[in-house]
Amino acid sequence: MTISLLISVDPKNIQAEKVVGLNLQQVSYLGACLITAAPETIELSTDFLKQNFSRLAIYVDVRRLKTWTDVIDILNTGAAKVFVTFEQLKVLVQEPTITSDRLVLTISPNNPKTDISKLKTFLDSDRRWRTTEWAFDGDKGKDYVDDILKELSNYPPSSDQTIYVTVASEAAGLELLHKYPGDTLIVPSEQLTFDPAKDEQLIHAAQLLLSGANADRKTGLYATTVVDERGIALGLVWSSKESISEALKTGSGVYQSRKRGLWYKGASSGDTQELISLSLDCDKDCILFKVRQKGRGFCHLGTASCWGQLGGLSRLEKTLRERKRSAPEGSYTARLFNDAALVRAKIKEEADELCGATSKEHIAAETADLLYFALTRCIAADVSLDDVERSLDLKSLKVKRRKGDAKPQYVDEKLEINGVNHEVGTGSREELVKEAASIPKSPQDPSGLNGEDRIQMKRYSTSDAFSDDVLKAALQRPSQRSNDTIMNLVNPIIDDVRTNGDSAVLKYTHRFEKATSLKTPVLCAPFPESLMALSEETKSAIDASFRNILSFHSAQKEGSSLVVETMPGVKCSRFSRPIERVGLYIPGGTAVLPSTAMMLGVPAMAAGCRKIVLASPPRADGSITPEIVYIAHRVGAESIVLAGGAQAVAAMAYGTESISKVDKILGPGNQFVTAAKMLVSNDTTASVSIDMPAGPSEVLVIADKTANPAFVASDLLSQAEHGTDSQVILIAIDLSEKELAAIEEELHTQASVLPRLDIIRGAIAHSLTISVPSLSEAVKWSNYYAPEHLILQIADPHSIIPSIQNAGSVFIGPWTPESVGDYSAGVNHSLPTYGYARQYSGVSLDSFRKFITSSELSEEGLQGLGVAVMQLAKVEGLEAHRRAVEIRLEKLRDEKEEEGT
Repeated sequence: MTISLLISVDPKNIQAEKVVGLNLQQVSYLGACLITAAPETIELSTDFLKQNFSRLAIYVDVRRLKTWTDVIDILNTGAAKVFVTFEQLKVLVQEPTITSDRLVLTISPNNPKTDISKLKTFLDSDRRWRTTEWAFDGDKGKDYVDDILKELSNYPPSSDQTIYVTVASEAAGLELLHKYPGDTLIVPSEQLTFDPAKDEQLIHAAQLLLSGANADRKTGLYATTVVDERGIALGLVWSSKESISEALKTGSGVYQSRKRGLWYKGASSGDTQELISLSLDCDKDCILFKVRQKGRGFCHLGTASCWGQLGGLSRLEKTLRERKRSAPEGSYTARLFNDAALVRAKIKEEADELCGATSKEHIAAETADLLYFALTRCIAADVSLDDVERSLDLKSLKVKRRKGDAKPQYVDEKLEINGVNHEVGTGSREELVKEAASIPKSPQDPSGLNGEDRIQMKRYSTSDAFSDDVLKAALQRPSQRSNDTIMNLVNPIIDDVRTNGDSAVLKYTHRFEKATSLKTPVLCAPFPESLMALSEETKSAIDASFRNILSFHSAQKEGSSLVVETMPGVKCSRFSRPIERVGLYIPGGTAVLPSTAMMLGVPAMAAGCRKIVLASPPRADGSITPEIVYIAHRVGAESIVLAGGAQAVAAMAYGTESISKVDKILGPGNQFVTAAKMLVSNDTTASVSIDMPAGPSEVLVIADKTANPAFVASDLLSQAEHGTDSQVILIAIDLSEKELAAIEEELHTQASVLPRLDIIRGAIAHSLTISVPSLSEAVKWSNYYAPEHLILQIADPHSIIPSIQNAGSVFIGPWTPESVGDYSAGVNHSLPTYGYARQYSGVSLDSFRKFITSSELSEEGLQGLGVAVMQLAKVEGLEAHRRAVEIRLEKLRDEKEEEGT
């Protein structure tokens, strides 16, 4: 919808009809209005949205709101767009579900004053905001539009950019629209009228509306399309300024007949129209009349439209309405309208039959039946298709949604795996099974915590009077689900895949990833170019990271084989060979993880692995994200297994009809993926190894007085957002109360505007700050914890590197956030977690290689070493070992004796 006039209204006054000018019904004819939300009126604003969403596109000025949650509530309640400050914009763009078309950047030279130089820098760095909608604040906005547009290098504005400007007079509005045809004028409702003859002091709304429209050059009339509530075209007509003014005054369909003058639709036929709204098309050369058609229909032939009768759902709706009015008593249709229990039963019956349908034709037929009875239920309650579609539109505007799980009574109580029913129960157990089969993380993951609490880690201090045992207990990682629960779910999935191969993999993918269109569980190379369609920016970022990772891991190759002469005549050597077949698990689903694909695929390629197989859960349409396909292509992967979770691990461990068996499986995952990796590695029939056990992501930051509080907080949050089972630790060296409070304030402020706030709350609940008096004490507790990521924000970080004993990866100095290691620096981000850094290394080139040793003895060597070997074999009672040496030594003695004779 294109508008030239946005009417600002006071919800309290206009609903009470306490103002002169346009009333709320008249405002709705122009399709959109602007209200202002403030902390003290937030409830009034949301009520207005709820009550009027179905009749208006409501824009909301949220610049006075102070919290992220209030703005989210406004958007969720149905605001078409929100007017925001530059500072708010920078925060809101971090929420991926808030699209740019929902935000109007408001530029003000007053209070709060927009920093134009910073805004220009922002616009230059993110070009998409140059074509978004801008508003100029206040009644004087028109006076500084030109100057600011020029200062922002945006003069004149592009034809597809909307500029909102507040005006106080008709002349000022007409002047602006003449200068910038793409402008939208903001005018208070009390200053407007549809009938200037009644009050000459008010602005003629129709005049402003039409000043932006383009009339036909020959006739001076405006091409007009007439549509019904659902947007279905009824006919094409002409309008004039006079007819439009009359339509707005009367709230009915009034057009311009080229033969008879003003045409009041239905004046003679009785097929009248009730005006819903009036707007312009994208080029402002066609007017759109949305009407509620009465009588037989729009066409003079008595049909719904000039193109004949309606079809599909519109036709069904009209038919049901007629039958509701005229169905004979005792007929089936009359029963449906009068027997609510019958309709409920039919809806449940048809929904169940739809769930069981398999073929395309069957699904279409069952869907049609379900829609018939659902629409009957709607018509019985006087709910129209327009009402239903409005509800759908409102849902599409929500930026925060619940998880969408089925209610427990609708969840299967048993899960059939390999022909055996396994007890699942309801709700939470089903979620466990889904997680065992796939591990996508979602911004909607619940934390189960109070959403209003301050985000703050618990504090401990080594100077307090408690023992080390108390601090060790506090440093325990978040508890994981019981091993029995995990194994009871993972074991049958692995057995099913091992026994039934492709069919089992597909079964779980269909069920848990909803990718029911998949016919094969694997995508084989060469991968089609169409599956690797990426923006140049994304491809460039991947390529840069790819080069750095390859450079670092290639440097880990040995220059030559190791050869050592341990004693005269005894040579020992060691040389490496690549593991031939490796399987790389890439978490996926709702998350796109090209970084993990690179961190595993690039070292595998650098090591020279002959066969590389990736596995990642597909999206609902059966596809894999193009970033992962592109990286699979770059590393020379043989195939991508279109599956996640335990079934993907099992498929790579044992092989199936179409999935290659591998020798080693690497890659991160949740408890179920880790359990599956452990199980197959312990199965001698699988003959497969794994990289390392793993737990939730974690970080430990050591900070002293030189650390920037904002940097420290951002590093902690970068891991806290991974999941509610993540843990972050701050070890603060000799920080004062003020210095600790500064970090805590930054943590709360930064977290409050992040999209995964609920997840962060869950992680922070079991995270902590430890105050220590010295650097040596900090290193002691860091080595005890053995973090996955260790960040050193201290004055001389290099001085303590020799003391670091246990860590997955270390990030040195203030300019090295953990994020660079996750993506592009070159080090690997597949690291030991949950304390395993005490025993394991992160993924490296050696993870994809095996090392072979060799021994070579000369006669001299055997003679020098043989006696020791034989004695040790004798001690162990292994006579064959001793004899293998003795026989050779006897041979050498015999040869010497022969030479002597």
